Amino acid sequence: MFLIVGLGNPGVEYAGTRHNVGFMTVDAIADKYGFGPWRDKFDGLIAEGRIDDEKVYLLKPQTFMNLSGNSVVKAAMFYKILPDHVVVVHDDMDLDINKIKAKIGGGSGGHNGIKSIDAHITNGYNRVRIGVGHPQGNNGDVVNHVLSRFSKTEAAALEQNIEIVTDNIGILLKDGISAFSNKIGMLKA
Repeated sequence: MFLIVGLGNPGVEYAGTRHNVGFMTVDAIADKYGFGPWRDKFDGLIAEGRIDDEKVYLLKPQTFMNLSGNSVVKAAMFYKILPDHVVVVHDDMDLDINKIKAKIGGGSGGHNGIKSIDAHITNGYNRVRIGVGHPQGNNGDVVNHVLSRFSKTEAAALEQNIEIVTDNIGILLKDGISAFSNKIGMLKA
């Protein structure tokens, strides 16, 4: 059993922004694999389904980014899911818009959602990092950058990245983060 968490901020004003890449990805996973309806639970929205032979819960915390760990720990504890069976999908400004990286553990890279989850369940969980690029100009205004929308070209690259993650998430669940990372590395080469 796995818990796949997509990070983002609730509310229509944040839909489609760089910081909501995690929400967009778990929505795509729910659609592709025919998950049940989203339910309000654990300070988030949760959906249940299967990916290949694995039971999976998808979670979109509704606590705002900085408090994401509150929602994640509630769901993980309720379903008795250990950190190595938690997958967090999130935006990463240190990666170009065309990049996807996956790893287990590591630092937060300044991402407040990751900091919050680390504080609640340790950092020993799987991370799928989707590049949203670094702010250009405006003295590197990070807040405005992560809350901005994608250009048409960026949106096409993002759509491709979300499709790659969605199509290959079963590899992560079955064979682990290294196999998943190798697969996406080949696809993004």
